[in-house]
Amino acid sequence: MKELGHTNMGHLIACMINRADLLEEAVRTEQDALQTPPAVPHDGWGVGFYQAGEVLHKKHPQPSSEALEWATLLRGVRSHVAIAHVRDASVGARRADNNHPFRMRQWLFAHAGMVEGFSALHERFLESMPDFLRRNIRGDTDSEHIFHLFLSFLHDAGQLDSLDVPDQAVLAALRSTIALVDRLVSEIGAPKSNLNLVLTNGRQLYALRHGGPMVYVERDRLSVPDEQQKPARPTESVRYVLIANAALQTLPHGYHAIEDGQMIAIDRDLHVTTHRL
Repeated sequence: MKELGHTNMGHLIACMINRADLLEEAVRTEQDALQTPPAVPHDGWGVGFYQAGEVLHKKHPQPSSEALEWATLLRGVRSHVAIAHVRDASVGARRADNNHPFRMRQWLFAHAGMVEGFSALHERFLESMPDFLRRNIRGDTDSEHIFHLFLSFLHDAGQLDSLDVPDQAVLAALRSTIALVDRLVSEIGAPKSNLNLVLTNGRQLYALRHGGPMVYVERDRLSVPDEQQKPARPTESVRYVLIANAALQTLPHGYHAIEDGQMIAIDRDLHVTTHRL
């Protein structure tokens, strides 16, 4: 297991859209604005999405030195909700079990950042989970352990299997997760961890910024500048919200910065609400 610096954070996007058939095209229209993932060697990628009530994965754990585009990773995916992640490994070997997004029942989760000093805290993390969640951990990344800490707090609140989880329950579970991680990291004298997270149960989508920059954009139509590139299908009824951990020097039209310590929640009607940790 290797632990590297903050420069190796990984890159993620999450999108919720009312037209499953236009997910790839919606992401493609935002590609230039996001300018991620950068053209550097990566340690694999993964995509999680929902079809016919099933939670599905596509994972490629092998290193890549080619420039990747988000729309390419989502090619052929028809879903109202998807999370895509390009991995720059900070903790854990190159294998599929260590690729984001991670899954537990109906939940998908991805993380950009790292828990400082995780190797010294690994057992403390496991001690904070019930047995059935400990047994579900397949890899050895800090990210998958953070996910299962969140699930533990959601389980404690009796909301783990709820179809429509109240935003306040998710916020409370995230708040407890971040507080626990920050406390354990502080106890060993490690620097503050970078914990930018996205998660979804297929019906709601959440993003939390706790460290590096994150942005989101709301659109009521596909913003394709070149008329010749417009999809053949009508797009006037398209609405979507896209989230990314991206450091943009200037926010493009329609983009909003997520503040540090802020969670945004997107419901099935694609309404966005903001909450403070």
